[in-house]
Amino acid sequence: MHKKTLIASTFALAGAAAGSPSLAAELTISCGAVGAELALCEEGVAQWEEKTGHQVDIVSTPNSSTERLSLYQQILSAQSSDIDVMQIDVVWPGLLANHLLDLRETLGADAAAGHFDTIVANNTVDDRLVAMPWFTDAGVLYYRKDLLEQHGVEPPETWQEMTEIAEEIQAAERAAGNDRMWGYVFQGRAYEGLTCNALEWVASHGGGSIVDAEGEITIDNPQAAEALDLAATWIGEISPDGALNYTEEEARGIFQSGNAVFMRNWPYAWSLAQSEDSDVRGKVGVVQLPHGPDGDSAATLGGWNLAVSKYTQHPEIAADLVAFLTGEAEQKRRAIEGAYNPTIASLYEDEQVLEAVPFFGTLYATFTNAVARPSAPTGDNYGRVSNNFFNAVHNVLSGNLSGAEAVAQLDSELARIKRRRW
Repeated sequence: MHKKTLIASTFALAGAAAGSPSLAAELTISCGAVGAELALCEEGVAQWEEKTGHQVDIVSTPNSSTERLSLYQQILSAQSSDIDVMQIDVVWPGLLANHLLDLRETLGADAAAGHFDTIVANNTVDDRLVAMPWFTDAGVLYYRKDLLEQHGVEPPETWQEMTEIAEEIQAAERAAGNDRMWGYVFQGRAYEGLTCNALEWVASHGGGSIVDAEGEITIDNPQAAEALDLAATWIGEISPDGALNYTEEEARGIFQSGNAVFMRNWPYAWSLAQSEDSDVRGKVGVVQLPHGPDGDSAATLGGWNLAVSKYTQHPEIAADLVAFLTGEAEQKRRAIEGAYNPTIASLYEDEQVLEAVPFFGTLYATFTNAVARPSAPTGDNYGRVSNNFFNAVHNVLSGNLSGAEAVAQLDSELARIKRRRW
């Protein structure tokens, strides 16, 4: 197995598309973005190479999901075979479907049997299974068990409770000498991760999901504005100013170094927090995210899938690699070693999986009832919708707009997109 860095230029793409066919035993795959993803993918690919005798190059792509999507779109639009197997976000199947193989044609009609029906449905476009579920995700709240116990408080149920507990413990820790302690870290950069965070705030306040299932714009409401205004109070108080530029890994770095009481992140951060070199090993708990005063906890549906480019020169071999990496044995290994949520329901009852990641059992409903981003009703325009949303939210967090101003402006911007392109 080899790694290479893919440089996406028009010249390079054109050359790749026009080049001679690659050897039957050579494939390329894009996988691994944050945490242990890359290492786990490398290990899985190596097992498949040993089993089949084929060779796989792991292509390096941007960590930012927004930048990675742009790169994929460049490659696929050029009908290039630079990447045979692509790791695609749960909101991308509709955007990329025309460039992806129907995996049922190569893997059979029951290719996705045993996987969560909702994800299979998400990955099925015009009756074509364009991606296999690899791991699912939903936002969760990490907290310092030791600090909450020390201060005699339970994990928060509401965002307001979390704010107050974070303020209290942050102040106490700083008074005790840890002037680097913060109450809460999250993904505040203006990118897709902020869409995920902010959708959780809005939905859990009863403010809807930006655009509803029928395609109606719903964001301009008092509950959504209230949720954003509350989040804005965190910056510089319980969250560092730098949180305005945090992705998953920056937030994890602060929390895992022992300098945050609470963290919103995905389940992958669990195994890393429990690693031998973690400063918070054995001190971390995980619960569902808080909710607003009149809402229910809401966790954004995340997760990634594996798809085969329609322009691959080895469709059957590439599909076999996808089937192996998304199969039960590999998903179980990834769950135990990296806390990546399986997409196969039976693994949530597996004793070895639950021993490694106990909250997979207690938060099962969180993972199966997560709130979807509005990619289905907005179709090809989801990227524009999300971009407008996370920029509006970032303006509130930065103090440039109030929540009410932001959702009103966003409503107008989304209405223009809907009139022209929806």
